[in-house]
Amino acid sequence: MSVWLPSAPCTPRGCVEPTASAAAVPPAVLRLAAVGLLVLAGIALLPLGRWIPDGVVRRWCRWIVRAAGVRVRIAGATVPTGGLLLVANHISWLDVPLLAAVRPARMLAKAEVRRWPVAGALAARGGVLFIDRDRLRALPDTVAALAGVLRGGAAVAAFPEGSTWCGLARGHFRRAVFQAALDARVPVQPVRISYRNACGTPATAPAFVGDDTLLASLWRVASARGVVAEVEVRAPIRPGGHVDRRALAHAAQPEAAAGHQGGHHA
Repeated sequence: MSVWLPSAPCTPRGCVEPTASAAAVPPAVLRLAAVGLLVLAGIALLPLGRWIPDGVVRRWCRWIVRAAGVRVRIAGATVPTGGLLLVANHISWLDVPLLAAVRPARMLAKAEVRRWPVAGALAARGGVLFIDRDRLRALPDTVAALAGVLRGGAAVAAFPEGSTWCGLARGHFRRAVFQAALDARVPVQPVRISYRNACGTPATAPAFVGDDTLLASLWRVASARGVVAEVEVRAPIRPGGHVDRRALAHAAQPEAAAGHQGGHHA
């Protein structure tokens, strides 16, 4: 277990409700096919990424989530331009396109992702910033690199809990990534992500936790019914408002979010 990025106690068997049924198979297959086509289109356009407008990227990310059978609801504050640290709680692989639908950003990922077949190379080409969770000595260099990216006017997206949680329980934001925002003197944009069933109760089907496999999680999401992803964008925390990273991390914590705000579905 990493001191900086710990593991959550959530597991698929203990926290996630099953969704598989015979009736769900045909729509699930169609949904996964649609997700695959959208991902392939994104891969094909990757070399042109710098010329694709952010609005197109945001819509594409929403389409991916919608293609998986999950409705999207984004509400809240306006997202500033320029250097920005986007931070959110972490439940699912769906969180990545949802956060990019708020504002396209360079994503932080664990160093192991770089070694994944195909996906690692694509992530590197897509501008993902890799962090080594097991080498605390490398932490100052990582923070300095993040601060440099933020000073250059780019957005960086991070999940400071350091692990995925089921959505019924949450972790605490780790402080290290917030030091980069302090050093670069850029705003922090907190985002709260939650998943709900059609009846409004918390949905755990999208959770990607413990020893869950990506394939199993993809199938569970695609075969679920009536899941809604709710993305609450909180007001940005302006630079200079907090004296240290501990206070900044606490202010950005999802539990401190304001009440529910209006939004729209996709």
